[in-house]
Formats: sequence, structure tokens, C-alpha cells
Amino acid sequence: MKTLKILVVVVLVIAVSAFAIDKVNVNEADKGYAIGDTATDFKLKNIDDKMVSLEDYKDAKGFIVIFTCNHCPYSVAYEDRIIELDKKFKTKGYPVIAINPNNPKAYPTDSFDEMKVRAKEKGFTFPYLFDDGQKIYPQYGATKTPHVYILEKTGTGNLVRYIGAIDNNYKDAAAADEKYVEDAVNALLKGEKIPVETTKAIGCSIKA
Repeated sequence: MKTLKILVVVVLVIAVSAFAIDKVNVNEADKGYAIGDTATDFKLKNIDDKMVSLEDYKDAKGFIVIFTCNHCPYSVAYEDRIIELDKKFKTKGYPVIAINPNNPKAYPTDSFDEMKVRAKEKGFTFPYLFDDGQKIYPQYGATKTPHVYILEKTGTGNLVRYIGAIDNNYKDAAAADEKYVEDAVNALLKGEKIPVETTKAIGCSIKA
């Protein structure tokens, strides 16, 4: 009987350990991309009702992928700066690709129809895509809006070169003295090392 009890305990310990290891592996997988990873392409609906993928941009050198939305005050504060980033770098080969990752059931103001309204009001110059089913943002590991991923197009795929915030002052664009995204794209265009590859994204949590 004592031997049986010991065996039961051993089996339980092994089972719990296996579950814990499985949990760790799942959590690790859920973290998304790191610097140097290859980002998979996607096909998402744009506000013009057309499907958009990175593959569509044959002449692009890379992409400024920004997870953003309508309702978040941080996203709203950065809208003009996102437009300026697109205007500045699209012609140089790095267009902005904005993606709304939020569940509209949680925030109706982030619905696809409301995205169209907001884009028209602000005069968005870039695609504003809807992550229907919330399948793309977990792949990237985005947790905030806005959350930026700069990709460099290479012969082996779109490599992640920067992850994080747009700059270091969401309240006041004029007061921002660390323009992370601008510096990163400029470095890539010059073939230089990116000065800061990762920063903490400051914004609202993505609504599942």
C-alpha cells in the first residue's frame, strides 16, 4: 500500500510538471516577435473594403506596422504623427500600415464602420486595416495601442528591426526628443545600425 501511494505521488508530480512545462512553452510562443524574427504576411480588410497584404507593396523596402485604434487617447494623440510618418517615409520605401486589433464588441467605437469614419475625419494617408478575429496582433506580440513594428524587406522575408513606441512623449509631439521610429527608419535607409531597437509601448491595452 505504501509503495502504491508513492507511485501515485510520483505520477502526480510528473503530470503537474508536464503541465507546467506546457504552460511555459505556450506563454513563450504567445510573446510574439523579437528583433530579427521574420514576420509572416497577412491579408486584412482595409477601410476601402479591399484586402491588403504586405506582398502588395512590390517596391517597398520595408514597413512601419502600427497597431492602433479609434478610441484610445494615446492612439488619438499620435494620429497626426502617424500621418506625418507615412508622408515622410512612404516615398522612401517605408509606408505605414495601420491595424486595428481591438474587438468591436468590447469597444463599439472601434468597429469597422467607425474606422472608416475616423479615417475620413483625419485624412489618413495609409491603409487602416481591421484585424478581424484578432489573429494578427498575437502573432506580433502587440499589447498596446499604439504599438509599432518596423519591418525590413529582405531576400529571406520581412525582418523585425524595431519594436515599441513612436517617440518618448505622447502628450506633446514638439517635446519629444527621442523619435524612435524616425531614427530607426532613417538608420535602415542609410544601412546603419538602429540606435534603439526596442522600447516600451505606451498606450491602451488591446481589447480582446
